[in-house]
Amino acid sequence: MRSRGLGLTMRVLVAVMVLSGLAETSHAGLFGTDETPGERFRKTLETIKLSCESRKLAPGEVCGEVAKLKPADPLATEEGRFAHSITIPNPVPADSGYKPGMTPEQYFEHLCKTEAGEFIYKTVENVDGLYMMRARESVNDSKLQHLYALEDPYAYSDLETEAPQKLFINPPWWRYNFFEIRQAVPVSSVDTAPRYLRYSGYVQNRRPMVVEEVSMVKSRYGYIWRGVRRPHDRELGIAGGEIIVLDLMSNDVLAVRRGYMRSGDVRNNLTGVWWVGGHACPAYKHANQYTYEFLSRVIKPAPVGGREEGSFGVAK
Repeated sequence: MRSRGLGLTMRVLVAVMVLSGLAETSHAGLFGTDETPGERFRKTLETIKLSCESRKLAPGEVCGEVAKLKPADPLATEEGRFAHSITIPNPVPADSGYKPGMTPEQYFEHLCKTEAGEFIYKTVENVDGLYMMRARESVNDSKLQHLYALEDPYAYSDLETEAPQKLFINPPWWRYNFFEIRQAVPVSSVDTAPRYLRYSGYVQNRRPMVVEEVSMVKSRYGYIWRGVRRPHDRELGIAGGEIIVLDLMSNDVLAVRRGYMRSGDVRNNLTGVWWVGGHACPAYKHANQYTYEFLSRVIKPAPVGGREEGSFGVAK
């Protein structure tokens, strides 16, 4: 997960907080015990908008960026629509078990006990490479402070978003032979046929990454992610996400990992939301390592001969 500070956006929000006269009352007002994270968040957005509208902005100043964001649309892309069309062996029930009056802590604990975890139905040995079927959503500080802007805060990591190839073929930590992902096609491009990037050959400080543009993937197995959203989760500051591992020839689901993140209780943040420091279940120390460990237990990397690095692999 992201580990850097709040940056410019947070400094702007703090300025808004001071200018609007909320700095001294934030704990009592914005974090009242009777308010849900959703109520608190909506109240804060309105305060930010009013504050930005009530004063003249300095040249180049960005005010209220977090208030301008829209909720994530899981079905906005072809990959997102496909992810949400997949039927898995253990779908979350329409009735999440929420009961009126549940606190965020109680509801989160319930979801963690009844729904979160790794569900492996079949494992495969000697897998050369894999296909990441849906690119991760890009993130900035404003999105990390927004209750609805991210589809899946639970599994987000900078590396998987910015350079996912290094997540899977980066000895001595990651050890698939190749990794594939769909190449983004410019909007103005006349050629709309899918193009893919295949990465291979990288060894840290020894060999550069080999990148090929190809028209077809050769991976037999792939994974895709999607968010889990039901009526009460975001209102209580909770976001769910799933990773689904697929056999690309049969479309069989090999495994599912489902996790939940809870935020909305951050007191040094105007919105109360900061997904980086959220409560997570299943718990993990680092999202990058956790994702690789899960996938490598399902589609197990093939042994790579001729490498001098010895025994790699965080997954045993």
